[in-house]
Amino acid sequence: MLDMLMFMAAPFAACLILVGMHGYLGLHVLLRQVIFVDLALAQIAALGTVVAFLFGYEVGSPGSFAWSLGAAVLGALIFSVTRTRSNESKVPQEAIIGITYVMASAAALLVADRAPEGAEHIKKLLAGSILWITWPTVVRNLLIYAAVGVFHYIFRKRFMLLSEDPERAYAQGMRVWLWDFLFYVSFGVVITISVEIGGVLMVFAQLVAPAIIALNSSDRWGKRIAIAWAVGFLASAVGLIASYQVDFPSGPAIVCALGLFLLLFGGWRALRPARPGVRAPTTAPATPAAPGA
Repeated sequence: MLDMLMFMAAPFAACLILVGMHGYLGLHVLLRQVIFVDLALAQIAALGTVVAFLFGYEVGSPGSFAWSLGAAVLGALIFSVTRTRSNESKVPQEAIIGITYVMASAAALLVADRAPEGAEHIKKLLAGSILWITWPTVVRNLLIYAAVGVFHYIFRKRFMLLSEDPERAYAQGMRVWLWDFLFYVSFGVVITISVEIGGVLMVFAQLVAPAIIALNSSDRWGKRIAIAWAVGFLASAVGLIASYQVDFPSGPAIVCALGLFLLLFGGWRALRPARPGVRAPTTAPATPAAPGA
């Protein structure tokens, strides 16, 4: 037991950090109804990593990170400028996000085909390698995520307004594309680091699964974040323990644990009527007026 705790300490600490940011950002993703933006940005960041690998940069090196982050920033620019008001476009942004994901995936496969051990590298990007993370990497990621968290806290009213009531943001004269770009850039920084550690699959699951449970449990931001964190922490612990005990890949084990939590929550919701006062996640709750951009 002691050996397991010592071996799993750094991976579990990394999961706590990942869940800390993903639990919050996942709420924004669902409220914006751009469910696959995290998967698309993760795949774009992965494409940057594959290109860097082709040019001789090892995964986790500063060169690899620069390529991955650059690709994520480009994706952030695409998603910020393609957002339009609901009454101005017949093409939903989710369609643009979806085709971007497909194109990034195809490009990653083509580049990997020219790289040595490219197939193995693609598998690693999907499944991640969180089980072998080191404490210096954990500390580095904590500092970067903390900086992103402070940024979101400072501008929380703007980001919350854009996620919950974009029409109101337009009416108040906010430069929506600029604030979307800043949101997606900060999101891209988190995704770039997360993909390197946990892989594309775990990043997507940690962003979406806890947020689904949180949004269906409360309409208050503080409680939503607490619920998302609790679900993410517990599922990560279950997945890591299963990974150690049964020798499963850690990333997919955590993804399956999150899926199990979703199934249990769905069953619980089916057996228990919704409480009064808890609104559906698609209904935009009232938001304090955001300062003008």
